[in-house]
Amino acid sequence: MAVKKATRKAPSRGAKAGKKVQFLHKPSCTTCRKARAYMENLGFGMHFRDLGKERLSAAELEKLIGDRDHVPFLNTRNELYRRKKMKDHPPSRNEAIRMMAEEPNLIRRPVIVAGGRVVLGFDQQGIDRI
Repeated sequence: MAVKKATRKAPSRGAKAGKKVQFLHKPSCTTCRKARAYMENLGFGMHFRDLGKERLSAAELEKLIGDRDHVPFLNTRNELYRRKKMKDHPPSRNEAIRMMAEEPNLIRRPVIVAGGRVVLGFDQQGIDRI
């Protein structure tokens, strides 16, 4: 009797097909376009929200951040972030949420939400874990 050797299949191109995610982005952002192309290639179903046209309210940001640290949600490439030297002096949670609600470019993009998971920026490993 022949014994079958167990093989592990590599994930197919459509391995994520049917997985629905919320994709919060700015269409002109190169990081957002790169993450979008990667996710489309994997077959994700995406609901898009342009943060420039449909800003997140302070309440939505509060819910999105949840129990997580608020600092990773700040866009370190933003001029306001650099001008206020937030790297050395991060704002309080309430202040950061207020500023991100007023200035959506201060939000690190894209923000990918699937179930209870949130992935910030183009984090290939984070996307793969969704």
